[in-house]
Amino acid sequence: MIRELDTVALTRDIDEYGLVQGDMGAVVHCYEDGVTFEIEFVTVDGRTIALFTLTRADIRPIVGRKVLHVRELVPAAV
Repeated sequence: MIRELDTVALTRDIDEYGLVQGDMGAVVHCYEDGVTFEIEFVTVDGRTIALFTLTRADIRPIVGRKVLHVRELVPAAV
């Protein structure tokens, strides 16, 4: 079950914001349907990259033994 304030990872790239599969975001709202969520993606210094309405197919919960990775955000091509 995904709940508000959970950390999740993308299951696909979102090219227009330079986000890639595996990037982590925070659940800021869960819709009543149980499959739609508002997810915020931020930089390590707390700046919001994007806030999206995504479905369960777009994200996965981060549980168990995972290794975190830091990468430079590459701006989307204009």
